[in-house]
Amino acid sequence: MPAETADGAIVAPAETAVETRGLEPVPDGERTGRVRELVPTWVAANISVLLLTMGAGLVILNGLNIWQVLVVAVAAPVISYGLVGLISIAGKRGGAPGMALSRAVFGQRGNLFPGALIWVARWGWETINAVSGAYAVLTVLDLLFGIRSNTALIVLTLLLFVGCTFVVSGLGINALRVCSTWSTYLFGGFSVLVLGYLLFTTDWSAVFDKPAGSTAMMIAGIGTIAAGGISWVPSGPDFTRYLPRTASSRGMVGATIGGAGVVVLPMVLMGAVMAVGTPDLATAQDPVSFIGELLPIWLAVPYLLIALIGMLLINSMSMYSAGFTAQTLGIKVPRAWAVSVNAVISLVFGFLLMVVATSFFGSFISFLTLLAVAFSAWIGVFGVDMLRRRTYDGAALLDTTPTSAYWYRGGFAWQAMTAWALALVTGLLFTKVDWFSGPLASTWIGQNGLGWVTGIVTSGVLYAVLPRRAPVGPAAASPEDRAPARTLSN
Repeated sequence: MPAETADGAIVAPAETAVETRGLEPVPDGERTGRVRELVPTWVAANISVLLLTMGAGLVILNGLNIWQVLVVAVAAPVISYGLVGLISIAGKRGGAPGMALSRAVFGQRGNLFPGALIWVARWGWETINAVSGAYAVLTVLDLLFGIRSNTALIVLTLLLFVGCTFVVSGLGINALRVCSTWSTYLFGGFSVLVLGYLLFTTDWSAVFDKPAGSTAMMIAGIGTIAAGGISWVPSGPDFTRYLPRTASSRGMVGATIGGAGVVVLPMVLMGAVMAVGTPDLATAQDPVSFIGELLPIWLAVPYLLIALIGMLLINSMSMYSAGFTAQTLGIKVPRAWAVSVNAVISLVFGFLLMVVATSFFGSFISFLTLLAVAFSAWIGVFGVDMLRRRTYDGAALLDTTPTSAYWYRGGFAWQAMTAWALALVTGLLFTKVDWFSGPLASTWIGQNGLGWVTGIVTSGVLYAVLPRRAPVGPAAASPEDRAPARTLSN
């Protein structure tokens, strides 16, 4: 019979159709995953029509031409999902979710601070995806049956979308793998059809005649598109903990970048091309209905339905990781039920965004900008720590008492906490959004939207130079935990 740990995680004797494993590390005997499975995972994580809207925003709001958009569409996934892939290496080393491994870095109590911030940030991401999915359903109903949106219908579509998300994320890693694979094939096929349609119906002279925008706006655009990928960095180990320890690290990074890039690149470019025929696309309250205006109904409806599945998978993956994060915060319920908290929150916030907010795109870009800064401080600290260790003490990760090897002083690793807090403040100083402007936002760094880069660099450098001490407490880290880092090929 499965047993329940002190963290509320369920220990399963073997892999089942419904994943019951929580924070505890995956035993080597159950690590049957393959590196190539990461490709459809990260394809599915990017199947969203919001990329079309963001591509249009690069043209309309940032003033970029098609060649600059191409640079942004290539650079953004390489940078952001390169970080995802690198941090994912910790998953195969420790066999545990990212925020559980983070306990080894920040301490059992210290990890509650970045964990809480990341958990709250996921509320916004899941809300954005729930709203996009609801809008997709409403657009299909309008195209097929002429049913116009109203408050009751908004509530119903949100309930259906979030409910389906809860079911898929609750089933766990196996369900996500199967759904990701099939959605990759379907979305890829219909995207080719859309590309073909645009190829023959677009005014290409208008596309190529657009003058170039400023370099600052291009750099800022890279940050905007990359923010979505950066939000997945702490979740990277969640999807690699079932890989064997011998899995190729280079292959993991390559599969992560490739899976994301094969979607981000064409979608962003398609959005930029669509902006020529729909100049108000980037400022529309509804980020989805424009597809029904630009594409014939025989293509728009199936494309939206496939995209709807993709957005459902994105939310399922986010809630899957959110369940682990909730458990690291001390919510003592199985992972499948821990996601229910995020489901309820996304319902409430989604309703407010669809009914109350006046500008979806403005709110979305502001959220992405703050999201990248919030995650960047954690990335720098965790990344530098990962370079110093190759394994994790599984028992110490789950032991939240002073006997844990990761208790440090009072449950806090002060070096990590100091670097994280100062980097978070520094990143915000250089950040400007609709709701907030840091005092240094007018500098070159701020104008180029590089607050998130400042956060990563600041936290990484500070954590690297601050003096390190061995864990303090009844238990000490295992010799393997203190072993020097291996090269990327390991």
